[in-house]
Amino acid sequence: MDSKLKFDFNNMMSQYVGEKDGFTVHDLEKLDVLADEAAKAFSAIRGQGMTEWSILPEPKCELVSEIKQTAKEIRNDCDAFVVLGIGGSALGPYALFQALSHLRHNELPRSRRKAPKFYVEDNVDPERMQALLDVLNLEKTIFNVITKSGSTSETMSQFIIIYDLLKKTFGPNAAEHIIATTDADNGSLIQIAKEEGLTTFLIPKGVGGRFSIISPVGLLPAAVLGIDISAFLSGARYMDTICKRSNSIYQNPALAAAVLQYDSFTNRGKNISVMMPYADGLKTMADWYCQLWGESLGKAVNKAGEKVACGQTPVKALGVTDQHSQIQLYVEGPKDKVVTFIAVEKYKTQITIPGGYDDMPAISFLSGHTLNELISSELLATEYALTKNGVLNNKIVLSSLTAESMGQLVMFFMLQTAYAGELLKIDAYNQPGVEEGKNATYALLGRPGYDAKAQEINSWPKKNSRYILGT
Repeated sequence: MDSKLKFDFNNMMSQYVGEKDGFTVHDLEKLDVLADEAAKAFSAIRGQGMTEWSILPEPKCELVSEIKQTAKEIRNDCDAFVVLGIGGSALGPYALFQALSHLRHNELPRSRRKAPKFYVEDNVDPERMQALLDVLNLEKTIFNVITKSGSTSETMSQFIIIYDLLKKTFGPNAAEHIIATTDADNGSLIQIAKEEGLTTFLIPKGVGGRFSIISPVGLLPAAVLGIDISAFLSGARYMDTICKRSNSIYQNPALAAAVLQYDSFTNRGKNISVMMPYADGLKTMADWYCQLWGESLGKAVNKAGEKVACGQTPVKALGVTDQHSQIQLYVEGPKDKVVTFIAVEKYKTQITIPGGYDDMPAISFLSGHTLNELISSELLATEYALTKNGVLNNKIVLSSLTAESMGQLVMFFMLQTAYAGELLKIDAYNQPGVEEGKNATYALLGRPGYDAKAQEINSWPKKNSRYILGT
């Protein structure tokens, strides 16, 4: 492994952040007992039920070869690759795209990007759909429709619109422009895929959307972009291996991160988790993390059926951009947050700030430094400001943004989430709050079988015009 993720939690300790909220060595000794229990609880269910994601990094040569071959054909023949999906089906592919592709990928000439333009359509705003169609050459476009359930309203509405357009344009050859990624048995999409003869990749039954980035959901789009998916899986496998070796927070980085967040939330009033990468390539990775952490851990009841209303609220920020929009609140506002930085030791390029303006000391000091030095110094300065003011913070350090390091990072976050679920004694894999909104949407649009839900919605008190201003 040429690069190894590091987890630095010095600024969670009392000797750095202060005694009020900081952890002591004695605290860690007590928490190590909880860590051992949580790790054993997860090990007992690893690979079973909805934890099948935990075994996805294991070598699957036939699937990887199939994905690579399909991706090669798409790269050779197509000018655009469009993901139709929402939630994890969109955030995972987009996070890998932004982290590992050129940050201006779609604006590069084909000779430089060596892959199709890439679009992820994760909303049903009609203007957005029309804008996409305005820039596509359908003859040179492949659509990848992704939904685990096979019946997600947003994704399937996009699919119906696109496939209707493809049929009108290409007739019996329309299926050549669609790839389906879905469950093998459940939902409407797999039925349509079989009837229409669509190329299909399957999502394992025990892999939910927010954990699907290391399944064909993330692997196919990544391979189309030319990302080394074997290296990505190798990175995930490496992180899983080192975390399985020990149930101690001193040797298992994902477990340490989980325990610190758990205790910060349950005993120290830190109900907000801020994810703040210092690299534009990781901006969407923070979005992906927010879904993973929030949807997995925000639960009304625990496994025993007791009301707990648990979970930290995840917030995304980008260094250094949000030093000028959010840090004032983090430093001087309520001490209800834990900030996690993601640092990159080596960027893909280095840019030197040229000399000049010697008569202006306020800016001339920058001359001769690099943007690389500046962004690293900005991170250290923000760490210092937060720590000095008693704000708990920790840091994930990546040597560089590579397929391997991204595999390590996503596995780190998924294992951290799994361990946190065991510590909280909740089901980290269901989403009843999401399902409530889905069912209400079905009822409002007249889906058969949702009459009772429609009646429930219609029985709500009518809105009072007194509280609607501007009418």
